[in-house]
Amino acid sequence: MKDILIISNYYPPEKGAAANRIEQLALKLNENGYEVSVISPLPNYPKGELFPEYKGRFSVTEKIQNITLKRLWIYPSNSSNIFKRIVSTLSFSTTLFFYLLFTKTPKKVIVQSPPLLLSFVSVFVLWLKRKTIILNVSDLWPTAAIELQVLKKNSISHKILLFIERFIYKKATHIFGQSNEIIEHIHSIFPEKKCFLYRNYPDHFVEDFLGEKDNSREPIKLFYAGLLGVAQGVFELIQQLNLENLNIELHIFGDGAEKTQIVNYLKQNPTKKIIFHGMLERNVLHEKLKDLDIALVPLKTRIYGSVPSKIFEYSALGFPIFYFGGGEGENIVEENNLGWVVPVEDFKQLNSTLLQISESGKGEIQKLKKDIFLHAKSHFNLDQQMKELIEINAF
Repeated sequence: MKDILIISNYYPPEKGAAANRIEQLALKLNENGYEVSVISPLPNYPKGELFPEYKGRFSVTEKIQNITLKRLWIYPSNSSNIFKRIVSTLSFSTTLFFYLLFTKTPKKVIVQSPPLLLSFVSVFVLWLKRKTIILNVSDLWPTAAIELQVLKKNSISHKILLFIERFIYKKATHIFGQSNEIIEHIHSIFPEKKCFLYRNYPDHFVEDFLGEKDNSREPIKLFYAGLLGVAQGVFELIQQLNLENLNIELHIFGDGAEKTQIVNYLKQNPTKKIIFHGMLERNVLHEKLKDLDIALVPLKTRIYGSVPSKIFEYSALGFPIFYFGGGEGENIVEENNLGWVVPVEDFKQLNSTLLQISESGKGEIQKLKKDIFLHAKSHFNLDQQMKELIEINAF
């Protein structure tokens, strides 16, 4: 077997798209004949505190689903206090630096980026040790930070992050980008750098998921499932939604920085027809989703390079996508006839489109479901993508 290491800031039992994405990559590489190991922090996301079974431990080595996991110490925090967040990031980066420096690692290493500091530390040490570095870029930082207005352009912090960004691109042997925009950005800096498109396709096609359950007398059930953070803007969105006179209700599943605001707002506005369910295990969530109709995929602002993996995940389950995020994701939804697209932050158009959906009824949605499911199965195929990348020695 060929050995390969993955370095990531997230891994199950942590929840969320990032952890699921890296686990999926590890498992697929193992299925294709690789001996896979993963280095990640002790699980702490999204609450910013160590999971009970990992408390009091400096490091843990375990083997789950044939993947060897090395979990290293971190000072966890999801505090809004920037100092605490920096200390948290530095804590794992420091532990990782010394671990990589003094521990034998496989010749090939996949480094997840962002976070940039983590990828910088990893790439720097691995470059010194002359490893084959495969950089997996899922979002463009610091570009995204500027667009989200959490970083000021041309500030000292911005300039430092730009230096780090260019360093990791330059030293990587080759790069995976989750979108064409990411690859275009990298080529604008290093035109000759070898890059591969690696979409975050799902691995959970279920033949009988669509079903023929008759729930035509129930309201149309729109749902959001995922991180409740600044980038998604769910709190602002629910304040702008006008569902009271529509045959639509919204179901929210997830956790994150905006959770408390969302819960408090819904308690104060019980007529909004919005139901909050909290964070559920992935298999439990998929069971709950069987009774729902349309997947809502929002972003607070158009983020260059970002393609939410939820587009692929939920279309693979047969859900029409209501996309409210702009960018390349918008093009994917339109070109593949996956549902509806509304320009980012255009709440007037958002409510107008929901009115049209409400008036068209559940029958039209049921017709869409099977078409979307079949299209996703043939066009968003993870096994085929992995096979093609392995054949051209991308791993």
